[in-house]
Amino acid sequence: MRKLFSILLLALFMKAQAQVSFGQATLLNNDWRFLRIDTTRNINESADMASPNYDDSRWRRLNLPHDWGVEQPMSPDKGSCQGYLPGGIGWYRKSLTIPASEKENECIFLYFEGAYNHSEVYVNGQLVGRRPSGFASFLYNITPYLHQDGKNTIAVRIDHSQEFDSRWYTGSGINRNVWLVTAPEVHLAQWGLAYRLKSINKKKAIVEVDIETTDDRKDKSAELKLQAFVEMKDAEGNIVASTKTTIGSQQKKTVTITVKNPHRWNLDDPYLYSLECRVKSGEFATAPQNTSHKKANETTTAVANSKLYTLNSTLDKSIVSVGLRTLTFSPDKGFALNGQWMKVKGVCVHDDAGVLGTAVPKEVWQRRLQELKAMGVNAIRLSHNPHMPEFYDLCDELGLLVMDEASDEWEFPKRKWMKGWNQGKPEFQGTYTYFEEWIDRDVADMVRRDRNHPSVFLWSIGNEVDYPNDPYSHPVLNGDKSMTQPIYGGYKPDQPNAERIGRIAQRLAKIVKEIDASRPTTGALAGVVMSNETAYPSAIDVVGYNYTESRYQEDHEKYPKRVIYGSENRHDLPAWKAVRDNEHIFGQFLWTGIDYLGESGPWPARGSSAGLLDLAGQRKPMGWYRAALWSEQPTCYIGTVPGKYVHPYATDFWNYEEGQPIRVLCYTNATSARLLLNGKPVGGEPQRDMDTDILYWDIDYQPGTLRCEADNGASYEIETFGRPYALKVTTDSVTHIFVEVVDEQGRVVKTADNMVTLSLEGARLLGMENGNMTEQPAIMGRSDRRNRGLSLRVHQGRLVAYFRPNAEGKALNIHATSPFLLPFNTAK
Repeated sequence: MRKLFSILLLALFMKAQAQVSFGQATLLNNDWRFLRIDTTRNINESADMASPNYDDSRWRRLNLPHDWGVEQPMSPDKGSCQGYLPGGIGWYRKSLTIPASEKENECIFLYFEGAYNHSEVYVNGQLVGRRPSGFASFLYNITPYLHQDGKNTIAVRIDHSQEFDSRWYTGSGINRNVWLVTAPEVHLAQWGLAYRLKSINKKKAIVEVDIETTDDRKDKSAELKLQAFVEMKDAEGNIVASTKTTIGSQQKKTVTITVKNPHRWNLDDPYLYSLECRVKSGEFATAPQNTSHKKANETTTAVANSKLYTLNSTLDKSIVSVGLRTLTFSPDKGFALNGQWMKVKGVCVHDDAGVLGTAVPKEVWQRRLQELKAMGVNAIRLSHNPHMPEFYDLCDELGLLVMDEASDEWEFPKRKWMKGWNQGKPEFQGTYTYFEEWIDRDVADMVRRDRNHPSVFLWSIGNEVDYPNDPYSHPVLNGDKSMTQPIYGGYKPDQPNAERIGRIAQRLAKIVKEIDASRPTTGALAGVVMSNETAYPSAIDVVGYNYTESRYQEDHEKYPKRVIYGSENRHDLPAWKAVRDNEHIFGQFLWTGIDYLGESGPWPARGSSAGLLDLAGQRKPMGWYRAALWSEQPTCYIGTVPGKYVHPYATDFWNYEEGQPIRVLCYTNATSARLLLNGKPVGGEPQRDMDTDILYWDIDYQPGTLRCEADNGASYEIETFGRPYALKVTTDSVTHIFVEVVDEQGRVVKTADNMVTLSLEGARLLGMENGNMTEQPAIMGRSDRRNRGLSLRVHQGRLVAYFRPNAEGKALNIHATSPFLLPFNTAK
């Protein structure tokens, strides 16, 4: 029996905005052609694929962002580091019409938020530029390559043939937004508008504003003097500060504005101002030959290179968000935001989202971040690379601190499992191949791009680059006489000496400081004992310790001026107590906040299940446990286990054999709680496990409703469910469709694994994800079935599907079917 479920919704869009900080930007995501070349099958790649005359009519049509890696089937002979998914080479092509009139007084740019990796961009068959990093945002001036008739071809080659160049899943392809930017030849620079808070009190805030201009004229012999007008507006659009200055056409200048009665940005009230800079044309400082000027006080036109610049005409403008807040770091007291000392309760996250790979819509991240914040999370560590620009916007708006991180690898590669898991010998692929040529630029671009985000409070120059004997080594690893065994197998003189990392750290930290000295630099140290023998810890302002809580007190005494925190930590209670009970340790970042692809265990695990949320964005029992430790709101959750166990993994399940002994675990921030079964108290006073701080009762199972009531007012209840009866489908009308298998009373059947088929009208189905780490999800691109439907089993009774509306305001119909299940809205 197959039935049809359908609902009618109104599709909405979240607005996208480029962060190039100049010109007028238009999204260039739609209507691309794509071809993947599997390098393991020796499929021929033509050099003509960049040519405008190349016939791409048989290539697949798609919209960006796009990750081809997650579309491919998993294979046990691929590397566990990338989730058993392949890389390869991909080509993207797009036809673009730009009228000649638009090029007359303007420059045309392509801005890529990211493309993984080793990208080459061609315009009309000519190479415009290369960028090896898959995480950097980059810009090309394509004006010289455009055809006069306005018909142009963009071709992008992505080379991820070194498919195991990372320890986790990175994706493959143009997996972030692409923008077409138009601007006058003289314009604001890329990321050329920035601000710094110099001082603040209740009455006023002093803000420095950096303005940087770029001159793309061929003949720069006549410098154009510009007028720059700066305005700060509050959240209601009222002007609260303004100033103006003159600036050259290729210059950087700093001005100061004063904001009265400033409203601070903080975690509970993430208030944002807006900063606008308008650049208007002025006179030429040095007139070129044969250039005439009218007398003063007349309407004047300056002529240079046959281009007209009318006085006082607006050439360019940029608007950035502003958050006014102070950061204080102390080796004794930890960290203060706006003068308030606090503990950073952070999680590490990678930039994939299960079935979506690394091409993740902003709305998906919004749902995930909101759920993390509801658990008490107040900070995110971006592991281990810059993320998509919209991620930072969300953290600004939601009130989350961000640790921005540059890389996971420096001049030498780390070992990676490139074939299966723990099979043979680890091998070496990685970003080290372009480190010396590009790392300075990559770090600088990260800081320039993200410096206007008030959420960013730390610049990390690297993660675990000091992992002992992978690759660096040092004599200190032999230990001392008090040690029975050397550290990490002892010193290996054939491997690079760890003192090298100190010199690199000094170099990268200096690059950060030259651009932004308002935030501290940091690094996530994996081998603190070894790094302490180098210049690395002293090169950075704040020192992160990965899984080294045992050294917090020892190093605090040995290095009293060092600011220490946990940059990567386990989920257990002792790791949190090491932060909570030590004033000088300002926080920790759990590994991880969300399950992620890659760094997998044995086949067929597609990723790591270390998160508080699963791949579908659902809160796991571990997430409830963390909320009990971190949330300032009353929290209560109950899970059950057969046997005498206490752990933070208990599921909220109440279906057992009648009379079976069951342990009920309660994760709460209350001092005590009571348990009721079908309205009657059971179990007596709870016991408390001191190793986990978890309350528990031992009772005999009876079907019905089990309810826990904490003494802080929070409660949680679970019910015995029946057999699968119907499908319940809901949506947020923007990106998510939630499917649940329910019984006749509408309770989720948490043992259900029914196959569900979805198809849409009025929207594009992106994929279906159930969070099951050992089951490959359903993604539309795999077979290019368009909207004819996808099928996937629910996991623990649930799954989530992702979609993109075809047009704003267009009706959306969702068709969901499963054998023998009714649509819930028609079930009796």
